[in-house]
Amino acid sequence: MTDNIILAIDPGPEESSWVVWDGRHIIDCGTWENEQMLAFVQSFMHTVIVEEIESYGMPVGKDVFKTVFWCGRFKQACNGAFVQMPRRTVKLNVCRDSRAKDANIRQALVDRFGDKPTKARPNPVYRGNKPKGGEWQAWALAVTWQDLNHIKIPEKGAQKCL
Repeated sequence: MTDNIILAIDPGPEESSWVVWDGRHIIDCGTWENEQMLAFVQSFMHTVIVEEIESYGMPVGKDVFKTVFWCGRFKQACNGAFVQMPRRTVKLNVCRDSRAKDANIRQALVDRFGDKPTKARPNPVYRGNKPKGGEWQAWALAVTWQDLNHIKIPEKGAQKCL
């Protein structure tokens, strides 16, 4: 079986949110300052996906340029495959609507994979930390890449590559 572990990053000007996804489970997730994120990307030996910054013809501020800078640093540090994916692609894949907002994306992921687990309602999708904030957007990147590349999720009991 091929290695389908993905590090997906929702980049920001100072800190970035991330998810490590194996196609069935969130292995871990978090939000770190970009220097720490850079070190993690450098040590990660699998596919890295970063949200691509797109221009919509409107003026942008300094934070957008800082975010673009960090996307370039992440690509430079990457030791595996590196993919940039536009947010519009994620919105269309996850919500089937380019006008979707963060809350719509989160709800679509909950509808597809179930909500965060509780004692009364366990959910094996969430193995590590539970996503919050931009981590939901990072997870949507990973899921979209998996969907668009027709990555098959192994059946229960199949040997996993971790």
